[in-house]
Amino acid sequence: MGAAMRRIHVGNALSAFGLGFTVPYLYVYVAQVRGLGAMTAGLVLAVFAVAALIVLPFAGRAIVRRGPLPVLLAALVTAALGALSLGLSSGASSVLVSSALLGAGQAVMQPALATMIVDCSTAETRSRAFAMQFFLQNLGLGVGGLIGGHLVDTTRASSFTLLFSIEAAMFLLLVVVMVTVRMPRSPRVEGAPGPSDKGSWKRLMSNRAMVQLCVLGFVLFFACYGQFESGLSAYGVEAAGISTSTLGTALAANTLAIVVAQFVVLRFVERRRRTRVIASVGLLWAVAWAVAGYAGLGNGSQAMATAAFISTYALFGLGESMLSPTLAPLVADLAPEGLAGQYNSAFALVKQLALAIGPAVGGPMGASLHGPYIVVFVLFSLAITVLALRLGRQLTEVQDHPSAARSRVVAQGGTAPAGQSPAHA
Repeated sequence: MGAAMRRIHVGNALSAFGLGFTVPYLYVYVAQVRGLGAMTAGLVLAVFAVAALIVLPFAGRAIVRRGPLPVLLAALVTAALGALSLGLSSGASSVLVSSALLGAGQAVMQPALATMIVDCSTAETRSRAFAMQFFLQNLGLGVGGLIGGHLVDTTRASSFTLLFSIEAAMFLLLVVVMVTVRMPRSPRVEGAPGPSDKGSWKRLMSNRAMVQLCVLGFVLFFACYGQFESGLSAYGVEAAGISTSTLGTALAANTLAIVVAQFVVLRFVERRRRTRVIASVGLLWAVAWAVAGYAGLGNGSQAMATAAFISTYALFGLGESMLSPTLAPLVADLAPEGLAGQYNSAFALVKQLALAIGPAVGGPMGASLHGPYIVVFVLFSLAITVLALRLGRQLTEVQDHPSAARSRVVAQGGTAPAGQSPAHA
């Protein structure tokens, strides 16, 4: 890892820390601490998500035209302003505006940081770089949530003001860190889209492999992340009789599975076709949903139901650790030269849509339609396998199995294909 990549990973960890530090407590802060009610709190969470959906299409274009670093710095300053003003806000309108700033800033950070990883890595090191990013993001989320939970006190608004002020200061500190990053010169794109030019999006939509990957990504995020804190937790409480403390244990098991398995799984993933790895994740998640079905619909003891429910989250974590070195590098390899920012933003937009729709669909089903809920998401998981195998037919050998392509080049004594670095002997 070079100095630039180390700073980028610091950025990933701190941005995730900020998300885990404050977002879990937004509802309580608005509804109870500021006394604005459940409806305003729901609107704040909706605005947080909608702001991300609005800015992401423009973020990709800005990254292509200006580079990822200036866009990241602007996002950090925006998020810092949003966090600070949120901690000081007491009225509904100011809380909503502050939430929009924070949501927009945090949404843009991810494609900007992902593009910086692409620019600072080679095809040979990219999978490991994105695996490290995912590892640090989960670590940051977990540590942020843990520390934030110990700082807040619902009887003192000042404790939340402190929480949001620390988050704002952290974002500004990250600005100082990222200003020192020396990025490699990005390739110039002839005819780069202007502010009102939709050519780049037309070009992306004409890339059949990328469109199929976006569809696959939507199903992946909808069937996993979109259910964690809504449908699956509601199902656990209502169908399996899981306590709220056990829900926390299940989420901890998910993070632990990722932390423990990430770099062990990486060795397995790097030597196999990316689409087959994604297909195997679909099968693994189908098993996870079946285990969840046993937890809520089986006739075992409460202890068995609890163990099964926690195991469901751990199995999801194992699948996530297989996806982290697979999906993001594939998006980068599908992007034409100089357009990685556009493609990263498009994929982030798909993820955000899945995270917005997933809870709205899964929450009511998980709470009341227990059997159909499990069946539907077992089928969604199997759909992941089918879509991944279909995507494999659209990819070149270099895109789907880069390690084999590099090994073949080295064995033949030739030059790696464009965009690929020959493996070291």
